[in-house]
Amino acid sequence: MQHNTKVLTIKNAVGNILRKLRENKNISLNKLALEYDIDKGTLSKLERGIYDCRISTAWKIAEANGIKFSDFAKMLEDELGSDFTFIDI
Repeated sequence: MQHNTKVLTIKNAVGNILRKLRENKNISLNKLALEYDIDKGTLSKLERGIYDCRISTAWKIAEANGIKFSDFAKMLEDELGSDFTFIDI
């Protein structure tokens, strides 16, 4: 799998997780953005897999959804699957 394809895979996985977290909390994108001072456009683009998420943003969103960043990272690993690697060896 090429580097660009892997980046897209990660961005889509992050977006899926962020959307699930928000929907499980039953909160709108707008309300999440306003309550936790996160740009609404950024949230939208992250959920749609358009933006590559910065660690600081992911950490803030994880906390806004009531989970630890380490749990978010584990969710990302699970979403990507055990056979996913970023670097082909």
